[in-house]
Amino acid sequence: MFSNVSVVQQPDTRSNMKVLFVLAAVLIATVASNAVNYPKPAYPAPAYPSYSKSYDYATMPYNFAWAVKDDYTYNDYAHQESSDDKGYVTGSYRTLLPDGRTQTVTYKADDYSGYVADVKYDGEAKYSDYKPSGYKPAAYPSPAYPSYPAYPAYKPAYNKPAYPSPAYPKY
Repeated sequence: MFSNVSVVQQPDTRSNMKVLFVLAAVLIATVASNAVNYPKPAYPAPAYPSYSKSYDYATMPYNFAWAVKDDYTYNDYAHQESSDDKGYVTGSYRTLLPDGRTQTVTYKADDYSGYVADVKYDGEAKYSDYKPSGYKPAAYPSPAYPSYPAYPAYKPAYNKPAYPSPAYPKY
């Protein structure tokens, strides 16, 4: 019944893609192997120093202190710190707070316990009583805007066209 039917085979596109991929890889490898070999520079390569030194220096003991007391600007603060040759640091700083108290921070720091601070407040906070000011805003009259007549409705004036009206054929 179907003896005269012929079958047309389609080419295998997967094998064609494989061949194309292999050819592209060979082309890239060929181009990469023929890279331009530039001549060596005439000057010597820079000699960088080797940084094999360790920056873990031994701790140096120190001691410093400073203070500021200015009654005119109400600045009153100080800092004191000292260190021994083992890296143990102790110190304290203090400052005058706006509420009248003095905040003192005493601290110690080392590699084992880290930074440990003790904060203390001397004095009692003083807040002034609220007193409303005698300021009253000036009494201004409300703004008076002039009244204008309403805008007339927009009615464009169209002139008669300058060209003749078309003459359509009648059927």
